[in-house]
Amino acid sequence: MSLILKNVSKSYGHKKVVDNISFTLDKPGVFGLLGTNGAGKTTTIRMLLGIITMDSGEITWNKEKVDRKRVNFGYLPEERGVYPKIKIYDQLMYFAQLKGMDKENASKAIDKWAKELKVTEYLQMTAEKLSKGNQQKIQFMTAIIHDPELVVLDEPFSGLDPVNTEILKNIIIDLVKKGKYVIMSAHQMATIEEFCSDILILNRGKTVLQGNLKDIKNTYPANRVIIDTEQAIDDLIDEEGLIMEHANDNKYTIKINSSEQAHALLANIIKKKIKVNKFEIMKPTLNDIFIEKVGE
Repeated sequence: MSLILKNVSKSYGHKKVVDNISFTLDKPGVFGLLGTNGAGKTTTIRMLLGIITMDSGEITWNKEKVDRKRVNFGYLPEERGVYPKIKIYDQLMYFAQLKGMDKENASKAIDKWAKELKVTEYLQMTAEKLSKGNQQKIQFMTAIIHDPELVVLDEPFSGLDPVNTEILKNIIIDLVKKGKYVIMSAHQMATIEEFCSDILILNRGKTVLQGNLKDIKNTYPANRVIIDTEQAIDDLIDEEGLIMEHANDNKYTIKINSSEQAHALLANIIKKKIKVNKFEIMKPTLNDIFIEKVGE
């Protein structure tokens, strides 16, 4: 199975919101679709799911042109939408049947996912009585309840506390293990780094960077070093002419222009017989790269 977008464009009036973008998902995993607000991410998602039509280009799933009848997809939109006055169980049953499930299989799926997402106690409540985080978990259930081949998650972790974030992360990991294709759009760059091997960054509808994240990062020189010492080294950092990005309890994040600067600092620390608990030279984070590409 594979999802292929080739030279896809979309305009509204005179404004081109997606401009000739291409990418391929040819194996199960999580693909990161990134960009600032208004960059064209949601429009791209809606085109690849067959929700809106493109002006030009081609989108295929399993070598067949994408439309809503052909693609077995699951979609968690950025705009949350549960019916506030309707019981959670009834909503889930409605969406499951809308995706072609019969009542018996839908009921089994509801029970299964309610246990995994720890929302069983809320099934007979109306949605308005749930917290925003639990409402979000319910909406996530509607996206995966019918066992889709392709799952698109737009800001899946926004509004979730750390415990529920971890629950959702583990489910996404399990989906990939089961051979699912996942496209994730999020503003939390650390989350994208955690999940995605391949990314595409959009800016004003155009692709500004795409490819394997590890390969992309390898094209950048080291730009910071993390050091944890037994005593303060502020004066040694100043001596080397380096800029301290963060410091707390003798744990330092220091900006560098090359790994040689980091090793020179380390040599000076050792010379002073200061014990070093951690020394790690870092490549730019995805957040650094993202700001570089779209920060203007």
